Amino acid sequence: MINQIISKSTKIKPDEFRAVMLSFAFIFSILAAYYIIRAVRDGLASDWTDAELSTVWTVTFFISFLVVSFYSYICSKINFKYLVPGIYGFFSLTFFCAYALLKMNPESELVRQAFYIWVSVFSLLNISVFWSFMADIYNKEQAKRLFGFIAAGSSLGAIFGPTITLIFAERLGSETLILVSSTMLFIPLTIAVMLGKATELDGSSQRNNENAMGGNFWDGFLEFLKPPILKNLLFGIGMFIVIYTGMSTFVYFAIKNILTDIDQDTRTQIWAGIDLAVNILAVFTAMFGTARLTKKFGLKVTLPLVPMIIVFGMLILAISPILWVVVGLQVVRRAGEYAITKPAREMLFTTLDRDVRFKGKSVIDVVVYRAGDIMWAWLFTGLTQVLGLTLGGVAAVGSAVAIVWSYLGFRLGKNFDTE
Repeated sequence: MINQIISKSTKIKPDEFRAVMLSFAFIFSILAAYYIIRAVRDGLASDWTDAELSTVWTVTFFISFLVVSFYSYICSKINFKYLVPGIYGFFSLTFFCAYALLKMNPESELVRQAFYIWVSVFSLLNISVFWSFMADIYNKEQAKRLFGFIAAGSSLGAIFGPTITLIFAERLGSETLILVSSTMLFIPLTIAVMLGKATELDGSSQRNNENAMGGNFWDGFLEFLKPPILKNLLFGIGMFIVIYTGMSTFVYFAIKNILTDIDQDTRTQIWAGIDLAVNILAVFTAMFGTARLTKKFGLKVTLPLVPMIIVFGMLILAISPILWVVVGLQVVRRAGEYAITKPAREMLFTTLDRDVRFKGKSVIDVVVYRAGDIMWAWLFTGLTQVLGLTLGGVAAVGSAVAIVWSYLGFRLGKNFDTE
């Protein structure tokens, strides 16, 4: 009965139900694990100046470059059936080590910054691996119907994670939450093994090939820069993500600065509260709206939709640069990204082969993303600390950037719809 209700309301076919629910549980668990420690990470940032945080983000970029290069090498050498489970097992182990280091050295600035950097690497690579895996087991037609519903699992996980943090941050302490997150990562490890054996899906025939992909660690970077560059889908998606990071960075820095004079555990709770509001809004949109939106209007409308909303949001912020407007913009921006823009963007990868998806996609999702982070972080620092712009002035700049973001989304979506 429940199966029939869900299938009817979400366009899931009966023979897809088990695999889709496993995929839903997969992303739920990795997002819950991430959001438990995200607020811990973000709470640390308010102890640093804009220049110090920009420096941390710069180091994050270089660490991300090394991690993605190593990941591409592993993709080339390891049997595919071990790849995805191995990634989550590895991160689980590293977070256990991070917990131990923070317990032994709670006042060490080096340990705190290293933890911030590693969580930032994890936040992108683990999601990139998940969606590469999804694009490997679902075809283009299935992606349009199912990715919105699957993405709702991320929003539910991102509600569950901050809820755990809100309840236990003061009772257990921020460091103990890292251990909870580490333990939770064994769930996606198990589900990845189960999905790898699924036979009911109509995805690419490549999914039956469990051999290592071959090639070299730099293949993903070469695919991203492959000429003609203006017709290169990976490059186009990369530029779309770079502009997205600009919107994310501007709002993140604004909130970070407002929370400077608040203690660590309270900051953790505030960030968790924002996360909770974002994902309550996102879950219903993703579960019941995204599939209908993409099916009726295509990606040429779906991809630029949230960027256009941000254009107007930035203009409102420029006119009225107050706390609640910033928080409201953050909630709408992130909810729209998780529920609409991200699942639509991930559909673009269903047209690419496995090697490009796993190697090239990680370059975009991690290295290019972090390059965008540091570019916009230093730009924000320059606008505020060098030019002396207020929040309203920065928002005016952001609205102009968001217009470019909208146009690029329209072009990518139109090309996908006409293929």
